[in-house]
Amino acid sequence: MKTTIHQPQLSRRAALAAAGTLGALGITVAAATGSQAAPGAKAPKPSLVFRPDGKFKIVQFNDTQDDEQTDRRTIELMDRTLDAEKPDFVVINGDVVNGGMDSELEVKQALNHVVQPMESRKIPWAVTFGNHDEDSAQKTGMTEAKMLQFLQTYEYNLNADSTPGLTGTSNSQLLVQSSRTKAPAFGLWLIDTGRYAPDAINGQDFAGYPDWDWVRMDQVTWYRNQSIATETKYGKKIPSLMWGHIALHEHRNMWFASLDSRTEADHARALTKHNIVGERNEDECPGPINSGLFSAFLERGDVLGYFVGHDHVNTYVGNYYGVQLGYAPGTGFGAYGLSGAERNRLRGARVFELDEGHPGIYKDTRLVFAKDLGIDLTANDQPIVPKPLDPAQS
Repeated sequence: MKTTIHQPQLSRRAALAAAGTLGALGITVAAATGSQAAPGAKAPKPSLVFRPDGKFKIVQFNDTQDDEQTDRRTIELMDRTLDAEKPDFVVINGDVVNGGMDSELEVKQALNHVVQPMESRKIPWAVTFGNHDEDSAQKTGMTEAKMLQFLQTYEYNLNADSTPGLTGTSNSQLLVQSSRTKAPAFGLWLIDTGRYAPDAINGQDFAGYPDWDWVRMDQVTWYRNQSIATETKYGKKIPSLMWGHIALHEHRNMWFASLDSRTEADHARALTKHNIVGERNEDECPGPINSGLFSAFLERGDVLGYFVGHDHVNTYVGNYYGVQLGYAPGTGFGAYGLSGAERNRLRGARVFELDEGHPGIYKDTRLVFAKDLGIDLTANDQPIVPKPLDPAQS
């Protein structure tokens, strides 16, 4: 079992150099395109609408996690996945960049590299933030708030503004309009799972515990209140999926069908009980506190699946008491992977199929791997020269 410690890492670039919302509800519903924005106003954003045939496809990239000299294969994987799948929406689910940048410009260049595959194809997209995105903030001044402001300058970005007083950056609810009516048929939730646990709470430190962050209770309350308000407004619960960077404690519970025992026999039982498919090559890395988010899913009954990254070499998905819990593998070739020659074997993305004609609308999910797209899997680094920003982002 591979154990990985997720601490801020030295820039690969530096190593190379050394070597030579809808009103009070706060719901994000994108406006139709085509009108000019007033000076100083945000440009209108594209709508999310089911296709005329009732289909809608989502691609999840995870842990693109690189600096301004992004590995060229990360972009190639994104390009080839988008060309093959032709999704209607894309989420980069946390650790969009790493901590290796030394200036504001370099952070913007790193972000620009991984959003251009969607922008150039006019595909609506959004990000969640992960534990590494602010690792360079002390040097660059690029906090998540500033990154969000920068990302929102792109024409096809759908990240919501951050809610004042609410933990996290750009917690968002996006609604996808039915192909048959003007009402929403499906929801897409994006939640900020935080960065690192505090040094101590009430005088007690977290020595011996995982040191990642967790979804806070005000965010759970936000989701619950949003869910109730949406049901009240539209007269029905809106089936949804949610993305956040860091796994829940329930991911590990599902893998072993147990809270305390973690044997091969436990997992064998879990395979059938929870319909688990995929690989687990490292321990799940949730924070030290169970947020209660999964309990809220069970109470509300609208979130059909919660999908994460963070642990780059886990790919599994299962059904945990009616809610799919799953991983997307790491997309970024510049971040850690498997050991040795297999480092890049699991680079990939996760695809979600929605269909208004299917009970519950959400049909299922599957993985796309770089190894199946003809991409070089050599266990090395292949950085690119930073590309200039477009005028709108400069």
